[in-house]
Amino acid sequence: MKYLVRVEIRLRKDLHDPEGTVTLSCLQDLGLRQVRSVRSGKVYYLEVETNSKEEAFKIADEACRRLLANPVKDEYSIEIIAEY
Repeated sequence: MKYLVRVEIRLRKDLHDPEGTVTLSCLQDLGLRQVRSVRSGKVYYLEVETNSKEEAFKIADEACRRLLANPVKDEYSIEIIAEY
C-alpha cells in the first residue's frame, strides 16, 4: 500500500519569523490591513510504501527528526492525506 503524507515544518511559535514579518508588511502595503499575522513554513509531500498508516506515520516522523526539521528551531505536523 502507498500513502501520501503531508509534512508541515514551521518555526517554533516562540521564535521570530523574519520572512513572515516581511510578508505581513507587504500584504498590509497592498491594502490588506485585515491580515494581522503571517508565519512562514515549508510543506513536503512524501509518498511512502508500507503496510499500514501507522508505519507510514512513523517513517514520516523519522524523516522529520533525522532531516526535515531542526529540533532547535522547528516544529512539525504530519498528516496522512491519501492511500492508494
